[in-house]
Amino acid sequence: MIRSAILAAAVLLTAAPAFAGTPVDLRADIGFSNGRVTLGDLFDGAGPAGRVVVASGLGASAVLDAGRVQALAMNNGLEWDNPAGFRRIIAKADAARAGSTAARHSAGVLAYARNIGAGEIVQASDLVWSKEAVAASDAPRDADAVIGMQARKPLREGAAVGQRDLAAAMVVKRDDIVRIAYEADGVSLSLQARATQAAAVGDVFTAMNPTSKKVIQAVCTGPGEAVVGPRAEQMRAAQSDPRLYAALR
Repeated sequence: MIRSAILAAAVLLTAAPAFAGTPVDLRADIGFSNGRVTLGDLFDGAGPAGRVVVASGLGASAVLDAGRVQALAMNNGLEWDNPAGFRRIIAKADAARAGSTAARHSAGVLAYARNIGAGEIVQASDLVWSKEAVAASDAPRDADAVIGMQARKPLREGAAVGQRDLAAAMVVKRDDIVRIAYEADGVSLSLQARATQAAAVGDVFTAMNPTSKKVIQAVCTGPGEAVVGPRAEQMRAAQSDPRLYAALR
């Protein structure tokens, strides 16, 4: 492990201290009530910090920014290291969770709730179950499969959702300056490198260290952000689980 940290330090240039807190795990099935999500809804073992409100005034579902949740948890004494590299977290109202997938599908076909322009990111509020829309041949099984995806072309309000209309959002573009981080065994290192190709969250891409000209393979975690080392391996492993991979986007 020490040798790995030394090798990583030779690649990554700057170090930052790790924070400490009460370790918590993200719940597998996140629900909320009374129109608000708390840290207790999100994490097992949140203790008194569980009363802290993350978002309020919600409807049937909420799409939360994982980075903001992580920072809020840290500020309240909780440590969630986001080992799978989630970019967003989906929570559903208890009433919505009570219905099965089959019951939701009986309401109709998944369709767009508004006109969506090419390049826009699909949010939970952009989707509805429609009885008028005709299902596409590649219709998704659940809304979670398309939330966070990017429209390939203009999409019309009321049209049925099809997977071919959407693509993973490219959050890193070629020639972008990207912060690449390495974390393991209490060691936290980072550098800035220039991306040599575009990437969506969860994609493996290459970047060049502008000082050493060394080419690095990293996993994209968000706009201008990527990881190498153990966390990168965890993210790649998560791609084999559709539920976890959907949350990476």
